[in-house]
Amino acid sequence: MSGAQRKTWLEDTLAWAERAAHHAQRYTGELRSGDLQRLFSQEAPLALRVLTRDQTPPGEAVTGLRRFFVNVRIVFRGMLEKLSPARRLLFLIALASFVLGLIQVQRVNSGGVTVDISPLWLLLSSGLLTFLLALELVDRVLVRDELDVARQLQHELLPAEAPPVPGYGFAMSYRTANEVGGDYYGITPLPDGRVAIAVGDASGHGMAAGLLMAIANAVLGLAIELDPTPDRVAALLNRVLCRTGDRRSFMTLFFALLSPAGGELRYTCAGHPFPLVRRTDGTIVELGSGGYPLGIREELDLETREAVLAPGEVMLLFSDGLPEAVNAAGMAFGFDRLQVLLTPGGEPRAIHDRIIAALDAHLDGARPQDDVSVVVVRREAAPSSPGV
Repeated sequence: MSGAQRKTWLEDTLAWAERAAHHAQRYTGELRSGDLQRLFSQEAPLALRVLTRDQTPPGEAVTGLRRFFVNVRIVFRGMLEKLSPARRLLFLIALASFVLGLIQVQRVNSGGVTVDISPLWLLLSSGLLTFLLALELVDRVLVRDELDVARQLQHELLPAEAPPVPGYGFAMSYRTANEVGGDYYGITPLPDGRVAIAVGDASGHGMAAGLLMAIANAVLGLAIELDPTPDRVAALLNRVLCRTGDRRSFMTLFFALLSPAGGELRYTCAGHPFPLVRRTDGTIVELGSGGYPLGIREELDLETREAVLAPGEVMLLFSDGLPEAVNAAGMAFGFDRLQVLLTPGGEPRAIHDRIIAALDAHLDGARPQDDVSVVVVRREAAPSSPGV
């Protein structure tokens, strides 16, 4: 090989290596530590539950090798039933082609030449499975596009920032278990100077919970305009939810009217986790009283209570997805940890970020199994009087 040929070969090799590195980065650059482990520890068990949830387990107890084949049959049947009839037929043909490809099938031509046609069956099986995978991926992309639209609409329904309220600070965020969540929160200034504070959680999570949350958002806006007293707001939302869905479509709600000048709160709680209030001396108290979630029954038995948020005190509102967040070891985040995190106090953003950081450390990179909402309200401390 001449020097010019060696140089050309080296340049071609480097160009090929650069292209290979580019493609490797393109397809694996977003791979994070622990993704492969979660693929088998979380996603595989979830896939198994989804595929077998409609299947009838064997009536008698089976063990050993027989149990393995019974489970394989249940999973296989679940996969078939999740496919459309046409795709189900292609899948069966692909499996039959794969089995034929494992059997050595030879054909002798007229010239006495022996041809092994087994690889042709394997090639047909691979082609059909790839085609089915492409069809399923297209379905997933289309659904994901629709979910992106729904998620964007939900972002627009939930405020990114609270409206300015003199003498008060706010911090808030939410995190969904799926692309679309069912948590709700809103802070609405009223013409008379009061502020309506609402935090809710629609049953379940995903698209169904998101639709229920959107209905609740519209009804709450109307109810606040008609009569913002907590019992009237809860009653109107309850009537709408009872007439909209079935008993699985319900919503927890904490709704309060805040009078900013004096810090007075009038509130009602319908099945929602009680907010925590940090008093100026560092003690933590709960606000709330028991009650059924909205949408379960027409008759409401909710109590309206009153409290005062003094200067320097903090109120923490949250959905049950926060204390009930479970890590890989099966341990919940817990209400006690929330009280510990709230005890040091501080500015709303500092308190919020401290709670979210503790949640992230608890989950260790895993997604929460339920939607998580956090709202921090702090009445600013009264300015100290200048010395005389």
